[in-house]
Amino acid sequence: MEGKITEGVKTLLGDPKKAVLKLSIPMMVAMFVSSMYNVVDAIWVSGLGSNALAAVGLFFPFFMMIVALASGIGVGGSSAISRRIGERDKEAADNTAIHTFLMGVIIAGAVSLPFIPFLNQIFVSMGSNASVAGMASRYARILFGGSIFLFLSYIGNAILRGEGDAKRAMYAMIIGSVLNIILDPIFIYTFNLGVVGAAWATLISMVISFIPVAYWLFVKRDTYVDMSFKDFKPERAIAKEILRVGVPSSLAQLSMSIAMFGLNWIILSVGGDDGIAIFTSGWRVTMIGTIPLLGMAIGVTAVTGAAYGARDMEKLEAAYLYGIKIGVGIEIVVAISTAIFAPQIAYLFTYSEGSASLYSGLVDFLRWMVLFYVTTPLGMLTSSMFNGIGKGERALAVTVLRTIILQIVMAYLFAMVLDFGLTGVWMGIVTGNVTAALISFTWGKLTVSRLKKSIPKLPSDAIK
Repeated sequence: MEGKITEGVKTLLGDPKKAVLKLSIPMMVAMFVSSMYNVVDAIWVSGLGSNALAAVGLFFPFFMMIVALASGIGVGGSSAISRRIGERDKEAADNTAIHTFLMGVIIAGAVSLPFIPFLNQIFVSMGSNASVAGMASRYARILFGGSIFLFLSYIGNAILRGEGDAKRAMYAMIIGSVLNIILDPIFIYTFNLGVVGAAWATLISMVISFIPVAYWLFVKRDTYVDMSFKDFKPERAIAKEILRVGVPSSLAQLSMSIAMFGLNWIILSVGGDDGIAIFTSGWRVTMIGTIPLLGMAIGVTAVTGAAYGARDMEKLEAAYLYGIKIGVGIEIVVAISTAIFAPQIAYLFTYSEGSASLYSGLVDFLRWMVLFYVTTPLGMLTSSMFNGIGKGERALAVTVLRTIILQIVMAYLFAMVLDFGLTGVWMGIVTGNVTAALISFTWGKLTVSRLKKSIPKLPSDAIK
């Protein structure tokens, strides 16, 4: 393997259990900080009133589309880079990194710029009044116009993660999140820009968070992959490999939004607005509880990708099963803590006189989610392993099975057919998740077993 062997590459090619932990922990920290930013951002915008919240809400589906595409291409590129490193093929790793970067730039322009001239008409056609539509279009114009920086930030971080450099990826993510928290009140209230100020704060934070990544990749050049465009060789096979994981990853994220629409419809039918309030508040807590798994997923993807590239199926299996073992252990602690402190957590959302009636329902929801936490690692980390070995369509199938098919079907069955009401929705979410997790894990284990039988480990002198 030519070129500088960085600590990240040594980690990827070393002990798989240590590698999973070493890559996962920094991402857990970064994603926790990022989730805190999302909460704080909502708090600052809520101070502007209901119209501002509605304006941001109108743009949210478009923003989720951009994020899903950016992170999907990032995941596709990251897993492909890890496989090339496992193969000890540095030239291919370099070329894959440049392909990922250029594809991100092209897709950013293709999915954002065409919307800008028609934003106001789009929001009006969605049923918004002229005032909110105007506010939403001004907010959206800034973020659509600067979406290339969101893509560059996500993809730059993905390239670092692909070569095992999780610490610097973490630093960049934390810089962006903390800066956004600081800039939000300044742009919204001090500069009196209102909801447009929130958009500028987000865009500036994305630009600044990309600066250190750009410095490491293009100026300091102390990364393993060499981002030298003069050596770039366009290859359809590389682009296809990135998209084979990237497109399903993007669709998997979008499927989660589709699942929320379906669950909201069922909840409204059986529990009305109070049911939605309980679900929305409880689901925020649930998502915070699964943040560690998002970090684990990144680690599992990178390490299994490198092992697959090296044709070392024993190492791939060790990384996959160890990731699940640690994930389940963490989520057991989360589940027990949530069950014990459910009354105190529920009180944070129901302390006011107007929301006090939701208290008992929210406590019930939080305690129903105990089995959700414990089994989620089986499905989520199986998806990550599928992404690592370049089987993005399987990762998508696992996610759709859990989010759209089983959760919604089970929720409908228990809540509306068997007439258990809101409790039936919670039962359905848990039953659907547990069933999908067991099916996914079984599929993952069978896949690894087949790989062990069909792909013999390469002798060291056969590796480039």
